[in-house]
Amino acid sequence: MAPTHQVRRRTALLPLALALGSLALAGCSSSTPAAASAGASAVAPKPDPRVGLKAGLMNAQEAVWNLRVVSKTPPSEKFMGSTNSDLAFSQHYAIQGNYNGYQVWDISNPAKPVLAVGYFCPASQSDVSVYKNLLFVSGEGTSGRLDCGAEGVKDTVSMERLRGIRIFDITDIKAPKYIGNVQTCRGSHTHTVVEDPKDPANIYIYVSGSAGVRSPSEMPGCSKLAPDQDPNSARFRIEVIQVPLANPAAAHIITSPRIFNDLVAPPRHGESPEDIAAAAKAAADWRAKGGYTATINGEEFVLPSRFVDPMLDSVVKARNGTGAPTAADSAALRTALPAMLQARFGGPPQTPGAVRPGPDQCHDITVYPAIGLAGGACGGYGLLLDISDVANPKRIGAAADSNFSYWHSATFNNDGTKILFSDEWGGGGQPKCRITDKPEWGADAIFTLANKTMTFRSYYKMMAPQTVNENCVAHNGSLIPIPGRDVMIQSWYQGGVSVFDWTDAAHPKEIAFHDRGPVDSTTMGNGGSWSVYWYNGVMVSSEIGRGLDIFELTPSAFISQNEIDAAKSVHLGVLQRPEPAEAGLAGELCPVGRLPRPAVPVERPVGRQGVVRPEGAREGPEEVGKHAAGRPDQAGHAARRRSGDRRGPGQGADAGCVGPAAGGRAVLILGQPIDRRTRMKNVMVRQNVPGHDAWCPLGGPPYNSPASPCPSPGPRDSTAGA
Repeated sequence: MAPTHQVRRRTALLPLALALGSLALAGCSSSTPAAASAGASAVAPKPDPRVGLKAGLMNAQEAVWNLRVVSKTPPSEKFMGSTNSDLAFSQHYAIQGNYNGYQVWDISNPAKPVLAVGYFCPASQSDVSVYKNLLFVSGEGTSGRLDCGAEGVKDTVSMERLRGIRIFDITDIKAPKYIGNVQTCRGSHTHTVVEDPKDPANIYIYVSGSAGVRSPSEMPGCSKLAPDQDPNSARFRIEVIQVPLANPAAAHIITSPRIFNDLVAPPRHGESPEDIAAAAKAAADWRAKGGYTATINGEEFVLPSRFVDPMLDSVVKARNGTGAPTAADSAALRTALPAMLQARFGGPPQTPGAVRPGPDQCHDITVYPAIGLAGGACGGYGLLLDISDVANPKRIGAAADSNFSYWHSATFNNDGTKILFSDEWGGGGQPKCRITDKPEWGADAIFTLANKTMTFRSYYKMMAPQTVNENCVAHNGSLIPIPGRDVMIQSWYQGGVSVFDWTDAAHPKEIAFHDRGPVDSTTMGNGGSWSVYWYNGVMVSSEIGRGLDIFELTPSAFISQNEIDAAKSVHLGVLQRPEPAEAGLAGELCPVGRLPRPAVPVERPVGRQGVVRPEGAREGPEEVGKHAAGRPDQAGHAARRRSGDRRGPGQGADAGCVGPAAGGRAVLILGQPIDRRTRMKNVMVRQNVPGHDAWCPLGGPPYNSPASPCPSPGPRDSTAGA
């Protein structure tokens, strides 16, 4: 059966922006694995039922508030115990990435998902995307094989290794055909599919590779030198792949935009005192046992055996030896290790006093083709990109924040007036939602967008304290298509999923959640929600160790049944991807950048408008009843004008369509070099200075502040603001 509707996770679905996924539950927690639940309430339950949940893999205690658990489906046999990753959607199928390949679930009955196929093809992290009859899968680790074999790749240089994008034909989704791949110098950690409305013969993929640069002996042309030493360096760039729809196997890299030029290392908050002490002890204990450690950017890390063993094997082969590594081999590796790690993770050694460069890669990118913008989450920066020329994205803005550790993903709201960035502090494997952790760390940063300029408004974090055995930090999510409101569901790993309303960008508020107890009460287990996305009436979560979860919203003081019905009437052909969506009225397909008009008129209580106001706040006379009549969201009108469509709402073949449908999950940053002066004026850095809360241009005075807590311009920044 040929799939006709596709959806992919992290694109801005309808511009489905991330919907934080850890809803606060109500009611008392019980000793059974059944979910603790609370009735509809405008006040979050206290004490928070997510605190103190009993541990377990498949039988952990649960807490839920303003959501209903529709189903919980364990992984299939070949994927049990392997990490589940991201999601994509096609027709009534959910495609779940996994470090062992991917699973395709038939979710036509959300209460009972059925495995359609489990495709075994190991690679980290198997990030997945769908475009029509094509499935794209990321591979970044050094063990992924072109033939999908389970034996891995042990050689340092091998022609059997896959690091890049795999391409599958899923015309018959139950029998996928592996038709090709595109190799890249740094592999593909994540990727984003982008449709160019001016080029119907091709689609494009933005590739974000965060691993070290592979050897030129394995892939000619790969260089780990800095761009000033080698203009063809594989660092400080992303890759743009062109996929000919008539011959997808001929996909190839067409550009490598350098969107990081002139960025300097952003401010960092470092680790908490508890983490610093724990890391020092772990490193000392590991060294005492003969283990390897490494110091990167001033912090010492334990190097696990799986990381060290391949390097030891390489040392043995370099001396033409065989068998187990000797003590001399170990000593040689310890001597060479600092330079190897500096080259892989830190770039070339820095000259004393030199300005350290900023990031040389992105983690993720979210594209919004209807307005010609993309949001890049790039380690130390959140970037705003101009993608009006899809093959040649350009950086037009950048923000850094000393409260952020690792800018991970981005989400636009439906009308393109806001953008949200998440911070994956700790890399996703650490407990960063403890009661001692700051609420600004490992959170979301919400910005408004006007005239292609980002303005910071607030942070949002799932605030239920988690244990030291629960990895927890902001991760992937999407918008829920409630007309006229910005509501999102988001994953928080073992912090569960959280739904929040960020219509008022300065005052986001949690309105629903689901959480489980830790996988293990004695040690860090492999579990939690990797990603959660709204798709055609339900919210589907990829649970890292437990399988696939599906949720529904329930009526509450925050969301009415009418609004839920309106959201369910929107049927998407592509989730978080720049694809047409099936309309909810006449059944027509909406063009790229438009959403189907809800089939159910939306009614809201007069005065609420879907905006959660601070307690005691009053609304102005112009606000009262503004949306009470239930008019469909008309935000798409302005977006259409910006994209060149001059038709007003209700005119033309797409009369059943409203707001713009953003594309893209946050994957990386695109953009060719632009004038440095222009670029530097748009780079804003948050400085945490006692008595100040300022955003400062790099090398310039604080933004919107009469007093300057910002450092003086350095030699690289002297043109900022010029």
